[in-house]
Amino acid sequence: MQKIIPAIGLALILAGCDGSQQQASAPAGPPQVSFITATEQPVTLSSELPGRTSAYETSEVRPQVSGLIEKRFFQEGDLVRAGQPLYRIDSTPYEAQVASARAALARASAAIASTEALARRYGELVKINAISRQEAENAQTSAQQAQADVAAQQAALRNAEIDLKRTTIRAPITGQIGRSTYTVGALVTAGQSEALTTIQRLDPIYVDIQQSSAEVLNLRQQILSGELSRDGGAARVRLKLENGSTYPAEGVLKFTDVSVDPTTGSQVIRAVFPNKRSLLLPGMYVRAELVEGTKSNGLLVPIRAVSRDERGNPTALVVGPDGKLQARQLSAPRTVGQDWLVTGGVRAGDKVVVEGAENLRPGTPVKAVPLREGGRQAGQPAPTQQQAK
Repeated sequence: MQKIIPAIGLALILAGCDGSQQQASAPAGPPQVSFITATEQPVTLSSELPGRTSAYETSEVRPQVSGLIEKRFFQEGDLVRAGQPLYRIDSTPYEAQVASARAALARASAAIASTEALARRYGELVKINAISRQEAENAQTSAQQAQADVAAQQAALRNAEIDLKRTTIRAPITGQIGRSTYTVGALVTAGQSEALTTIQRLDPIYVDIQQSSAEVLNLRQQILSGELSRDGGAARVRLKLENGSTYPAEGVLKFTDVSVDPTTGSQVIRAVFPNKRSLLLPGMYVRAELVEGTKSNGLLVPIRAVSRDERGNPTALVVGPDGKLQARQLSAPRTVGQDWLVTGGVRAGDKVVVEGAENLRPGTPVKAVPLREGGRQAGQPAPTQQQAK
């Protein structure tokens, strides 16, 4: 009897273990994945490219007459206006040239009266054969030469007055003036290679951007085909400065170079930016975000939903109508923020898996739940502070 009781207890224990194993091996249901529904929407396309700032207008100030600098009328770094005096060159020799030219003009003008009177008298005398025809023609020629001398002296006087006026060097454009390379008392010459100073117009200012010629060609084709549209017809440009900050004003694309650099295969794109506070200076390095246009029927898929196959092609998992996973090879030419812009492999309405399919293979039945903003699944409450830890 004592041997029977332990045997019964052992049988009960074994029966309990079999029940636990059967309960543990019971099916747990299909794995749960989170998905987003692919939807066509307007997508603004942009690209970030390197660029350099350059002045809107630049003028190197050089003397047009020779002489000693007597005075400088500006402070280096000032804003100067077009026509404002900058330097004065010693004008004494040019005043003397003007006086000499005026005297020569007066002498030539005085000669006109006598030669014209002689030509008239000889014209009357030749009619009665009192003088030869040759003498009459010589008198007429002398009168014409006197008139030509007057015209030449008038031109000489005009040149002398221009040179005298050029002894005051004026600003050709409005802008910020740089340092002066010559001081008062320095001798300058007409047409010298070194500039006295440089004036740059900084408002507005140019930003020259380098972009691949292939990208420029693709952009043009997309715009011509109607795949991309632009508001107002001009691309907008935003800037990131050298310190990482964003420039407060937007610029407008104005010009694309008509030639391609054969060494780099790139083209220069020029944008214009307002620069009222002179925050941008010529030669600064910037990052330009070029807003190329808007794709009206763009499909965006989160970057974390896309993986790569053994050949490096982008792929994604989609929940099929039968509730099973399907592998899709994507055509994704570029990223837009935290998403891929997909042009093939996924259609509007497809359920693209974002979370929960890390170890699952295509063909696996799944329980698909819409992905909630912030990574939570549909119907799943937000975690408490203790749960989050």
